[in-house]
Amino acid sequence: MTITHRTVPTQTVEVGGRRLSYRRLGPDSGVPVIFLNHLAAVLDNWDPRVVDGIAAKHQVITFDGPGVGASQGSAPTTVAEMAKDAIAFIRALNFTQVDLFGFSLGGFVAQEVVRQQPGLVRRVILAGTGPAGGEGIDKVTGVTISDSVKATLVRKDPKENLFFTKTANGKAEARSFIERLKERTDDRDKPISPLAFRRQLKAVHDWGTQKPFDLSGITQPVFVANGDHDRMVPTSNSTDLARRLPNARLRIYPDAGHGGIFQNHDEFVTEALEFLA
Repeated sequence: MTITHRTVPTQTVEVGGRRLSYRRLGPDSGVPVIFLNHLAAVLDNWDPRVVDGIAAKHQVITFDGPGVGASQGSAPTTVAEMAKDAIAFIRALNFTQVDLFGFSLGGFVAQEVVRQQPGLVRRVILAGTGPAGGEGIDKVTGVTISDSVKATLVRKDPKENLFFTKTANGKAEARSFIERLKERTDDRDKPISPLAFRRQLKAVHDWGTQKPFDLSGITQPVFVANGDHDRMVPTSNSTDLARRLPNARLRIYPDAGHGGIFQNHDEFVTEALEFLA
């Protein structure tokens, strides 16, 4: 039987005295793809179509950092700390080289992992994300809280507002995405705690107010992707990343927001597999 995002068992590994939760699927050989998740996300917040699509050709590892979901410990308050934890997790699984796929906050972390341990990383996918000090990143907290309150009042998932455009197409794709997130019914992860969420918000805000880094030292091939109407991490940041990274390609999906890679999952998976190959 083929193991999918819906059926893959949740495992744990000890990292620095803490048990971290993760899921592992796809081929056993080759360079694994480590998925780095977005603000407030746990294992069940990855789009099954993206997980299964990448796992058709590559080993995929999704995980909760310390203090997130069912993982033990306290969530870090800086992106640099999150990167250190990600590196420790990768080492705990005995990988000597990985590909990184970072979405949103996970994209911040991916950049830091490469900066801290360049020899560990072969290729990088940065989606819905931006560089330190990027335009509007310091406003993510306000946008997130405002849209979450509005969604709660009408009993919607906040990601419908935060990740998708307000067009008829965007609204339909948002509903489809939320339904896909419900496909896994057994062995679901714990939701993020309010404390961990607040600590992540601090890390995002600090990343947005930092002095920009020199990205010219990241020489690995990088695939940068986003929607053309990202309200959380403005799309201009994707263009900026592609311009400042010496070996980057850029893909902007039309009529799409922060979750453009989920809205256009078929195209994204095809392009990601081509890039990773």
